[in-house]
Amino acid sequence: MRTAYRVETVRSAERALMARVPEGALMQRAAAGLAAACADLLGRVYGRRVVLLVGSGDNGGDALYAGARLARRGAGVTAVLLAPGRTHAAGLAALRRAGGRAIAPTGAEDVVRRADLVLDGIVGIGGKGGLRPDAAALAAIVAEARAAVVAVDLPSGVDADTGEVHGSAIRADLTVTFGTHKPGLLVDPAREYAGSVRLVDIGLGGELPAEPELAALQHADVAALLPVPGGESDKYRRGVVGIAAGSARYPGAAVLAVAGALRGGAGAVRYVGPAGDAVVARFPETLVSDQGPRRAGRVQAWVVGPGAGDDAQTVAEVLAAEVPVLIDADGLRLADADAVRGRTAPTLMTPHAGEAAALLGVAREEVEAARLRSARELAARYRATVLLKGSTTLVAQAGGAGVVRVNATGTAWLATAGSGDVLSGLAGSLLAAGLSALDAGSAGAYLHGLAGRFAADGAPVGAHEVAAAVAGAWRDVRR
Repeated sequence: MRTAYRVETVRSAERALMARVPEGALMQRAAAGLAAACADLLGRVYGRRVVLLVGSGDNGGDALYAGARLARRGAGVTAVLLAPGRTHAAGLAALRRAGGRAIAPTGAEDVVRRADLVLDGIVGIGGKGGLRPDAAALAAIVAEARAAVVAVDLPSGVDADTGEVHGSAIRADLTVTFGTHKPGLLVDPAREYAGSVRLVDIGLGGELPAEPELAALQHADVAALLPVPGGESDKYRRGVVGIAAGSARYPGAAVLAVAGALRGGAGAVRYVGPAGDAVVARFPETLVSDQGPRRAGRVQAWVVGPGAGDDAQTVAEVLAAEVPVLIDADGLRLADADAVRGRTAPTLMTPHAGEAAALLGVAREEVEAARLRSARELAARYRATVLLKGSTTLVAQAGGAGVVRVNATGTAWLATAGSGDVLSGLAGSLLAAGLSALDAGSAGAYLHGLAGRFAADGAPVGAHEVAAAVAGAWRDVRR
């Protein structure tokens, strides 16, 4: 599991560790890891041109010490000093001893354009509010250059705690971060600026608290969550999920949600809605009812909303059930907010950015720019677990507090009609199997993302192909 901590937590851990190690030890550890990552990216260090963009903070010191290491291996290293009077003095002296040189920003354009690698040490993890004009001008030059770009700890101009980007920012090919991931490295839009991320261990692990700000599940974590039938299992013990979805206009939403539920491991699926014929034609094992959710029979969880049109009565009936409920698509629009807040059984809401914006009463762009804050706010407002779909899917716990799960297995090819319906059925089946709303949402998003990658393999696909690939995602996770 990859974990990320807020800046304040990281700073506190660094202070605790620095009190027990020699002065400057942490910076030397960081610089060594940074230089090694740069060398790996360059392939050959001797004779290469390296430019350091050096601000006034410790990130600038990290860049200078790393530059000194590269200079000693034969690289031509030039440091562009954005704050000459506040540059890390010991780091600058080390660079000069190694044969590197320092210049003012006014002479930076030519050296950046001729560089093989640019090391971004302008702003550290405490930076807020975007880049200042002189740094923004450098960022524009870097964006047009051919050099590989490596960010020190975090790309300058992005917010470490929130993943928000205000104005200009450095766009890196590789970010070398120290001690632990920062939330901004895992959450878009900042994640897009980070490129690949390499974590350098500087010894912070023992100083960090048990609960991070963000956690990204890996294969082993998801494998441990997935329900596997035993010798005494039957369809009821494996979990029966109810699907209340579809309408005359959107019968396919019902088919896709049922597909996701069946591929997600449900022991049985009960379908309620007007698309029963279409569902049975595709999945004859489905148990179909036309009596509404209350009379559909026993279920361990409900999924309501995909393609539901204006069927508010069905949504209300599902919300009144005393089992876990997943609300998606039209169900999010039709659900009474007080009914959601008043539920005693777990509730999982799965909006995309547009639906989240409507629920919060803001513009879609505001949600997309502040995904972490938006997910937490929705979870607090509705007292429900919230899975905010998107380029990085976030799962915030009911109430908005505690660790937020982040998933990055998805692919842009999943941005296709019906893909969300598959996810709702998949996550609903995991709810019915007994997983918590947080775990069902996290594991469902992880499997859904993998399925999208497997189905697409770089080419356009439809939601039905994504659903068919879920089984392959299961096998890959449990292998």
